[in-house]
Amino acid sequence: MRALREISTSHPANGIAGLSFAFVCLVAAATPASAFRPFDGTDAAVVDEGKMEIELQPAGRLHDESGTILIAPATRFNYGFTKNWEAVLEGLIQTPLSPTGPSSLSAAGMFLKGVVKPGSLQDKTGPSVATEFGVLLPDSIGDSGFGASWAWIVSQRWEWGAIHLNAATALTREHHGDVFLGMIVEGPAKWTVRPVAEVFYERELSQFETVSGLVGLIWQVNDDLAVDVGLRHALTNARPVNELRAGVTFGFPVWHNGSTRH
Repeated sequence: MRALREISTSHPANGIAGLSFAFVCLVAAATPASAFRPFDGTDAAVVDEGKMEIELQPAGRLHDESGTILIAPATRFNYGFTKNWEAVLEGLIQTPLSPTGPSSLSAAGMFLKGVVKPGSLQDKTGPSVATEFGVLLPDSIGDSGFGASWAWIVSQRWEWGAIHLNAATALTREHHGDVFLGMIVEGPAKWTVRPVAEVFYERELSQFETVSGLVGLIWQVNDDLAVDVGLRHALTNARPVNELRAGVTFGFPVWHNGSTRH
């Protein structure tokens, strides 16, 4: 789950070229597992024990009334450190294009995510239930500090597709209360290319209110590699925000324990 969720559209920053290069090098050195892009929410599943999974958006474009921002890269690392639990590190680099400005690191966080009730996503009956909680890290610019978030996710898969419900609460980096409610709908998992959609509502108390919708496609190349694309339109305080997302999800074993991912 993206932390926390609307990307800052302010334009001052300091250079992050070295960090961006390190992200790209790490991805290039890995071998292709599948995860969950291009959404703001997530599903009630975690990576297998002993595996690293990387969700990468090499480049994306966000436009609102303040201008256009290049998001490159946006990355999430998921490490399965024990059965049904993963550790997560995520963040993105944004560069203002119009008006131009230096790059900055934002929306970073460290989380733990666990499956508290195995279900259809784990090849069992009934809904899958997971929780994710952790620390929101300060942006590289501005006066933001540390924050915290806690989310619950319920997922159900059928032959025709899947639905994932998200509910989260947070103390933002500016120490405001925040609530997030979202739903993801996927097409049939057996389709090589499946349609997907997401809607969410978010309110940061006394600051902003966002209603967002996304439509996209996920191409499941194989069990260990997925490519995604999504178009998002939102209204934040009744002002339009448009975003193009495209990325890839892959993974590799860090150590072997004989398990297989759902």
